[in-house]
Amino acid sequence: MTDNVKAAEAAPRVPKRVAAVIINSLKGGVVPRIGLPYITVGREAEIRALLTDLSLIADGGASFRFLVGRYGSGKSFLLQTIRTHAMGEGFVVADADLSPERRLQGGQGQGLATYRELMRNLSTKTRPEGGALMLILDRWISNLQMQVAGELGTGTAAPGGAPVPNDTATTGGAPNDPALNQAVEARIREQVASLEEMVHGFDFARLLTLYYRAVVDGNDELKGNVARWFRGEYRTKTEARQELGVSIIIGDDDWYDYVKLFAQFLKGAGYQGMLVLIDELVNLYKIPNSVTRQYNYEKILTMYNDTLQGKAHHLGIIMGGTPQSIEDRRRGVFSYEALRSRLTQGRFAAEGMRDMLAPIIHLHPLTYEELLVLIEKLQQIHAGYFGYEARLSEEDLVQFLQIEFGRVGADTHLTPREVIRDFIELLDIAYQNPSTPVASILSGVGGNGGEGEGDSAQQSSLSVTAAAGQRDASEFTEFKI
Repeated sequence: MTDNVKAAEAAPRVPKRVAAVIINSLKGGVVPRIGLPYITVGREAEIRALLTDLSLIADGGASFRFLVGRYGSGKSFLLQTIRTHAMGEGFVVADADLSPERRLQGGQGQGLATYRELMRNLSTKTRPEGGALMLILDRWISNLQMQVAGELGTGTAAPGGAPVPNDTATTGGAPNDPALNQAVEARIREQVASLEEMVHGFDFARLLTLYYRAVVDGNDELKGNVARWFRGEYRTKTEARQELGVSIIIGDDDWYDYVKLFAQFLKGAGYQGMLVLIDELVNLYKIPNSVTRQYNYEKILTMYNDTLQGKAHHLGIIMGGTPQSIEDRRRGVFSYEALRSRLTQGRFAAEGMRDMLAPIIHLHPLTYEELLVLIEKLQQIHAGYFGYEARLSEEDLVQFLQIEFGRVGADTHLTPREVIRDFIELLDIAYQNPSTPVASILSGVGGNGGEGEGDSAQQSSLSVTAAAGQRDASEFTEFKI
């Protein structure tokens, strides 16, 4: 039995829809939103550290991390991996990429734009694609109705916490029973009492109560207006006062206070907490105005201090950026002295002895062995999607990596993104030209390396070949965190 056949038998079967997303996303240089467990390799230390943070968040604490790596090094991939796992563990996850229009602070609504993006991408296990705000609010109310109905012995709620539809409700415990409604509203007041002590908590709690009344009354317009307010879509206080009776709206300066409120509320609503993922910090580094940059870094400092000093609860924040966007002392995060003094690495960390509990996690390149496992996983997914038997042998895979790492400067500049993109292109070409031997396709590229394949290529060849002889079928099973 050949190595490819053994790998095919051991590899997990990837649904065609998921396989298509994986292949198309990776070929386009972006991270797929689904199917990550099928292609995750390496990063055990980083994942272990971030999972520790999730435990802290669930216990009522808070965490803040920076993921630092060059373009294509796997920052976004790791963020999406943690996102998927957090949702599976009962967390609510919100993610956003910064851009010229979305910052942490701005004079033209850029901070509010980031908040809106986070709310738009609010995701749960049952709504992983985002847009889960109203689902969360409805689940919260349904659970309260079920709890109160159980305590009153009315049997109001359906299994799973869903309220019985009004057209089947009867007296003595139906959702339209005034006694039940009063008891549920009293329970809501108890739950939101702790929120009222927080900044803007009174109005936040008032809107939650208003949402419940809209559900009881069947007022879908009011429900939608309350959801709009929570999403930060009201532009003027006058509009909010007319439609909701509140004289405050979420703005550019205070949106982070509402993120903390949401995190606290979500724990009471039955979730483990809230995880906020913010990528592309390089867009803060690119801000031309130094004063505006400093305001944005000051917002990061506020978040950092809140999470580490216990001012935020059930909240985790992870930000992704390039080394330059973090460590450049002229324009990066380290240009803000208060952050630099807090984040600078100590004197005892060294190569091979990283401090994974530090606020900054530096992503090291994947090893040759890890890349070999990854490309073999990709070959099985590609073959399964297009319905052919995998053609690349163990030697072909090793030769491919030799060619990739034989480039000039590959040791310091080659990223997983480039390797993956090249490999999927190789698979596509081999699939479309079945009569051409794979060795011929590879030799056409490898033969151009010539003198460019120096000592680094020879070393990578030895390392990869050694790894190839030590692997077993377990490495092709679905990755589980």
